[in-house]
Amino acid sequence: MSRTAGSSGAKTLAAIREAGLQLIYEHGYEAMTLRRLAREVGLQPGSLYNHIATKQELLFDLIHNHMITLLESLDKALEGHTAPVESLKAFTAFHLTYHIERKREVFIGSAELRSLDPENRDIIVDLRRTYEDRLCAILDAGRASGDFVVEDVRVATYAILAMLTGICTWYDPGGRIDREALIRIHERLVLDGVTKNR
Repeated sequence: MSRTAGSSGAKTLAAIREAGLQLIYEHGYEAMTLRRLAREVGLQPGSLYNHIATKQELLFDLIHNHMITLLESLDKALEGHTAPVESLKAFTAFHLTYHIERKREVFIGSAELRSLDPENRDIIVDLRRTYEDRLCAILDAGRASGDFVVEDVRVATYAILAMLTGICTWYDPGGRIDREALIRIHERLVLDGVTKNR
C-alpha cells in the first residue's frame, strides 16, 4: 500500500490500525513484525514510531478499541428495552450481528488476550467482565420478575455467550440460512434455555 501524499497523522494511524488488525488476524501477533506493518502502510520502519511506540501498544489499542465499541454499541442496542424477554432478545441479536460483522476484532480480542502484558490484560479482562455483567443484569431482572428460571446467573451468562460467540467459527454469509433467520433461531434457543421450567 502506498502512502497518500500529504495524508494526515490521523489517517496514517487509521491505516496502521487497519493493517495491523488484518496482519494479526491472518498471521498472529507473534508472527507480525513492525517492518511488515510499515511496508503495508507505505512507511519506513523508523517512521512507524511516530504513530505507535511498540507492537504491544498497537495490540492493546486494537483490543481496547474493540471492547469500548462493543460496550457502547450494546448500550445503544438495549435502549428502550425494559422487559427482560425483549432485552434478552435485543442482546442476542446485537451480539450475533456484532460478531458476524467484526469477526477480525472478535478473533483477536479472544485469541490474542494471552499476548497482552499483564497490566493491559487486566484492563481488557475488566471490560470483558463489564460486558458479561450487562447480560447478567438482564438475566437477574428476568429471574426477579419471574420471566426466567435461572439457577446460576453467571453460569447461564457464560453458556449463552459461548453459544452466541461460536457463530464466528462457522457462519457463512453465502450459506443456506440468512442472518435474520439465524438470529431468530438463536433468540429461540436462548429464551428456551432460561424459560424451560416456567
